[in-house]
Amino acid sequence: MIHTDPHTVARLDALIRATGAVIDPPLIKSWYAPYRENQPTAGVEVRRDVVYGDNERHRLDVYLPTEASATPRPLLVFVHGGGFIRGDKRERANVGLRFARAGFVTVVPGYRLGPAHQWPAGAQDVASAWAWAFANAHALGADPVRIYVAGESAGAAHVAAATLIGELRPPRLPAPRAALLISGVYNVQLEKLARRQFGTPSPDPRNDAYFGSNFARYPAMSIVERIDVAPFPLLITWAELDPPQMQVQAGELFARLTTRHGFDPDLAVIKGHNHLSQLEAINTVDDVLPNALLDYMKRT
Repeated sequence: MIHTDPHTVARLDALIRATGAVIDPPLIKSWYAPYRENQPTAGVEVRRDVVYGDNERHRLDVYLPTEASATPRPLLVFVHGGGFIRGDKRERANVGLRFARAGFVTVVPGYRLGPAHQWPAGAQDVASAWAWAFANAHALGADPVRIYVAGESAGAAHVAAATLIGELRPPRLPAPRAALLISGVYNVQLEKLARRQFGTPSPDPRNDAYFGSNFARYPAMSIVERIDVAPFPLLITWAELDPPQMQVQAGELFARLTTRHGFDPDLAVIKGHNHLSQLEAINTVDDVLPNALLDYMKRT
């Protein structure tokens, strides 16, 4: 639980609402930087840069609760965002700390980025990190049948691809206990066709870098067109002030899963936040997003 001066919460809420549905990492990070410096760390052991593959970005950080537990703990794999072309696992140390403080062994992996590594490199790396977590669960004091896989933004897209597209799933690995998709994008073809409506520049510096410029291939790289696995528990969230493309694609993914593939996913709107503030607030200012995730994981 985070206890913050209500004046701080009110000031940040005013900034978030005045700024609106924009994605501006330097700006949003600057709001939360003072609180990141003083965030709670007690009760957590951190193991950094554990190797899970051959690439220099195939490293993960593990956040372990130090309090003794009589039973194996649940395990959360959490994948950072960054528009497919940037981002680093250290930027989500606050997530690792917060969920370890809540009793979860938490694994935060890095993964390969575009344009040097294009689709499906990110999803393949998430699958490898998930497989590493499964193989090492017992050694980490975790339960291999209670592994949750979550991601935000581009990380949510990679998690969705790794869990919902059969050929990208790790071989001989059971479905996750649940997948949690936070403000992701799941239809690259739609993003190409709706650049005007979504206010996306052309060329698109994110999608063109990761998915390439052969737009005829975009349907085959769109998660909503590739779902082919048996249903498992899944939560789809978006921020109240997310850009339109995140909200539209969350709805489309929910509809496809529900009407065509037999899933029964849950939905959650993260009130009072934009695309980035919902993540930056974790373990610093408020618990809106982690409470939604924890509530869901405790029910599945």
